[in-house]
Amino acid sequence: MTDSPHDTAYLILTPAGLADVLKTSAPGAALFLNPGLGSPAQLAQLEAAGAQVQVLPAALPAELSGEFARALQSMGLDDKRLWIEHPPAKSAPPPAALPPRDIAEDEPALHERFASAAGQLATRALRRLRQGRSDRPLLVLPYLGFGNANKLWIKGRVLDEASFREQTGQDSGWSNLVALYHRLESDEVAGARVVAQFGGRRLETVTDSGGYFEFEIVPDAPLAGGSHRVELELPEWLGADGQPIRASSEAFVPAPTARFGIISDIDDTVLWTNVTNKLNMALMMARTNAHTRKPFKGVAAFYRALRDGAGGNEDNPLFYVSSSPWHLFGFLVDFLRLQGIPVGPLLLRDLGMRDVFKLTKHGNHKLEKIELILRFYPGMQFVLIGDSGEKDPEIYAEIVRRHPQAVRMIYIRNVNPDPVRIEALDRLIEEVSSTGAQLILAPDSVFAASHAAAEGLIAVDRLAEVRSNKKEDDSALSTS
Repeated sequence: MTDSPHDTAYLILTPAGLADVLKTSAPGAALFLNPGLGSPAQLAQLEAAGAQVQVLPAALPAELSGEFARALQSMGLDDKRLWIEHPPAKSAPPPAALPPRDIAEDEPALHERFASAAGQLATRALRRLRQGRSDRPLLVLPYLGFGNANKLWIKGRVLDEASFREQTGQDSGWSNLVALYHRLESDEVAGARVVAQFGGRRLETVTDSGGYFEFEIVPDAPLAGGSHRVELELPEWLGADGQPIRASSEAFVPAPTARFGIISDIDDTVLWTNVTNKLNMALMMARTNAHTRKPFKGVAAFYRALRDGAGGNEDNPLFYVSSSPWHLFGFLVDFLRLQGIPVGPLLLRDLGMRDVFKLTKHGNHKLEKIELILRFYPGMQFVLIGDSGEKDPEIYAEIVRRHPQAVRMIYIRNVNPDPVRIEALDRLIEEVSSTGAQLILAPDSVFAASHAAAEGLIAVDRLAEVRSNKKEDDSALSTS
């Protein structure tokens, strides 16, 4: 093995794998263990040697290690960075005519049981996870749209899977992984004709190579604030009832009472995803779902306060811009609703499965989506919320340069204590302040809410709710 232990993580599924690691582990290795493997003394021995030990919350079946390797490999993870134990298959004893062999020669070495050979099982894994797909009807998956009095923006996707199984808080780690795999591997339908009908108007388009479609709908009369329903149809595809496949999309128009809008990142801003560490992000997504994931402390109450504004009933619109793929739209909407965070349109990335965890063109995507929102609301100011882990401060500063009148406030959650990063943020704070806007580096939601109350963005009496929400989240995390 040539990789540095600091660059490689090990997924250990059986006692045999742990025994080998106890003999050979190097300082700094990251070890993910099935629960129940090893005694406290053995785990302490690993940690004393410098290993980073994490026990999975639910056991992953050892016999399915090939599928697990295939799923993570398909997400774009380098198999040289992640070694997954592949326990040897039980085989019949050799024929009597063969000469006896030394047992030590039959026992596979540690590296032979890990994921360097994961590709050998790829075909079986793919067949298992896709089984039964051919006879499923098409699905029109509409995303949440938005608009103004004169135009609506609608986006959706056509897939060849009609549904994903609903997940619960009791789902196992393997169930979460399979559900995630199905979301990412759902096959798109390119070139499908899609018809949208709204207010007596009928528009038509075809899906692109990723199965996506978009509409910009100009109504005959100005639209009121609130939710507007757009009917969608696949005229050339029939459902089980013999009728064209149909779906409804919702588009939101801000209320006339809205004083400002909110544009928020999701990853490491609303919920912890650790997007700067691909392996930890993948393993976390594989072993959790919308029921078991938790937001950053106090975020739900803070975002509700921003929606309601200083007046208490302003109904300020929220938009979420993320580098997560559209495949995770349902998961993220479920998460927002379950956690009591105001739901709003999500603008995610058009990605293939192998690109899910490749963070290329991260800034371009967010800039384009924020520009799209600003184009629909040229007279509205916005509060931008992100984190310091990646490029949110730089992206938001660029938005200030392009649209200095459109940004009221920037809140950045400080998740990176690196002095070099802090120095770069100080320079951005100074640059943004020269335009009349503010960039605030906030350690938590209570700090940001206190500042927002002082600036007249939220009601002062909502601070107690944010503090209480943070304490509840603290208690939930301490008992989970």
